Amino acid sequence: MATPVVRSSNDRASRSKNPEKSHSLSLVTRRFAAWAAEITLVAASGLIPFGLGAYANSKGDLNRVQPNSVLIVTERAIARPLALPVSYSIRNVAWPTNILWSVALFAPVTLSTWQLYLLAKTGSTLPKRRFGIRVVNEQGKAPGFGAVILREGVGRWTVPLSVAYLLWRYSLGFPNLTLFAALALLAIAAESIGLPSKQGRRSFHDILASTHVIDATRPLPSSLSVDNPDGQEQSPEAEQAETSQIHPLLAKIRQNPNLTLIAVALVSMTAVLTTLVGTQIYIQTQETQRKSQQINSQQFLELIKQLNPNSTATVEERRTAILAMGTLNDPQAMKFLTDLLVKETDPSLVDTVQQALVHVGLNAIPELKNQNQFLAGELASSDNNAIADRELRQRRLQLNQTAINKILAVFSGKGEGLDLSRTQLGSTAAEANPLFKLVLDNIDLSGIKFKSANLNQGSFRGSRFRSVGEDGRWDTYDDVVADLSQVQMKQANFTDAILSRVTMNRSDLSRSTLNRANLSDARLIGANLSSTQLVGADLRGAVLENASLTGADLGDAKLNEADLYAARLGRVTAIGTQLAYANLTKTDWQGSDLSGADLERANLSNANLSATRLTGAVLRSAQMQNANLQNADLSLVDLRGANVTGADFRGTILSPNKQDPADEFVQTPSKGSVSAVVEGVDFSQAKNLDTKQLAYICTQGGIHPRCP
Repeated sequence: MATPVVRSSNDRASRSKNPEKSHSLSLVTRRFAAWAAEITLVAASGLIPFGLGAYANSKGDLNRVQPNSVLIVTERAIARPLALPVSYSIRNVAWPTNILWSVALFAPVTLSTWQLYLLAKTGSTLPKRRFGIRVVNEQGKAPGFGAVILREGVGRWTVPLSVAYLLWRYSLGFPNLTLFAALALLAIAAESIGLPSKQGRRSFHDILASTHVIDATRPLPSSLSVDNPDGQEQSPEAEQAETSQIHPLLAKIRQNPNLTLIAVALVSMTAVLTTLVGTQIYIQTQETQRKSQQINSQQFLELIKQLNPNSTATVEERRTAILAMGTLNDPQAMKFLTDLLVKETDPSLVDTVQQALVHVGLNAIPELKNQNQFLAGELASSDNNAIADRELRQRRLQLNQTAINKILAVFSGKGEGLDLSRTQLGSTAAEANPLFKLVLDNIDLSGIKFKSANLNQGSFRGSRFRSVGEDGRWDTYDDVVADLSQVQMKQANFTDAILSRVTMNRSDLSRSTLNRANLSDARLIGANLSSTQLVGADLRGAVLENASLTGADLGDAKLNEADLYAARLGRVTAIGTQLAYANLTKTDWQGSDLSGADLERANLSNANLSATRLTGAVLRSAQMQNANLQNADLSLVDLRGANVTGADFRGTILSPNKQDPADEFVQTPSKGSVSAVVEGVDFSQAKNLDTKQLAYICTQGGIHPRCP
């Protein structure tokens, strides 16, 4: 018997309202408009607080804090699948930004959850209700939570985005995010176009969830049914048909119980066989390892007899035994060799022990590291008056350091994941002429963890601390990057080294040489770079918040878009340095030389530029609110478009009396004349302008209320 079709009173009421308006737009148009409105609401709920947070973050007078853990975890979760760089992370942000970006994260989730709840319970979100459309199941009712999750979560988003992601991930366009965004839009559009069905064209997500999108202003289509309102009992045929419509798989299971039993039996047998085979393989592997360990232990005991101090073995036999021990894959052998290294007194045998440890390779590093830390602790606690004892301990530590140095040099590029944290591989402050100097020039040290290690006076000329990962592409999440945070690297030589995206937070690089080094996007928060040589270094996009560069040489360095918030740059030499678009808020440049520097669109708000030489510098469109320019030399500076609100010009030189021959190398502004440097610049709210400065500003096209 046919299932009766009925309409609820709510449906009748909704269809009776504004019948003319309901027919003004087609159903397809209203569906698209409702979907666009839903997406716009969700996007706006995230973009608005995000934009406000970004604006607050650009304010230099707001204190900065570390972002909350939820933001950090979320960011790291999206970094890997989107192939964002491994160092991609939120920098310290203004305190309102921390709150607003948290709102930008939770608001879209909350709004999306509310829309899904309405869709499950009523069949309409607020935009869908406004445009007169509903989503119903096969019985003409609201779809419910299960169907909504299947429809929206799987059909509308997961499937098309997964297809787009796979196409992008394994295409030549990876890791271009713009290409992924285009593929994602195409996939979503293709899924929404729909497929032909008995009821007309339906989207994939509707077919998947067995839902229909109907016009809420029109009668319910006859193809959809609702529960029998007359209370009459349905026939078995009708009940079977209804069950089949609700869940076809469940209906097949009920009709063919034997097939279900056979399927369960096959699955069970497969699981049992897999378990048996896996157990047998595990037992065989363990037995092989046990036999190998027994053989190694027997060989180890035989070699120990020859290396015993009371042994009658010749020096050549001892050397052979040491080299043989280096071939054993046995923890006891590695520990014995590391101990023998610092106890042996025969120089030829010491060299042999080091050869054996190099043959063992990176597996010997953990034992050498433990010994290194023990010897360094002994040396630090030794009595300075006991010269002989101190020299012995220094010699032992030197032998240990040399072995580590040789292993790292031989196994260049294979140290990913190697942990050398807190190792002593450099000189101490008391050692003017250290016995050992770490030399790792032109070596690949990518992926090694040097956190809190001592690398003072080490040489790393041309060495690489970053390399591509498995995908073979730069700037993706699997890039192999060393960790140099909190490392002592005083007077180290990193000339031409590749330190891009390397973490060096709170490290000490004072008096080091980093000429022409690649430090782009590196993290140097709180680092000490005092008196460091950075001539021609690439620091584009680097983060140097609260870093100290006092007395450093930044000549011709590239610091475009770098973040130097609150950095200390007193007495810095930065002739010709590129600082365009850099964040220099609250920086201290007192007494520095920035002649010919490019500071276009840099943020210098609240910066201290007192007694700074800026001859010939480019400050076009720079943000200089509340900057301290007392006694600074701004002759030949291009200030067009700069914001000098609140800037202090007490004693500032705007017009030199005559050109200094020593400044002939400095290029004049692009217009080629001094008269253009302040043209159009508004000095109305600048502070402490004297009569001479005002006269110059007014005659050269500047803006001030006292200008005629």
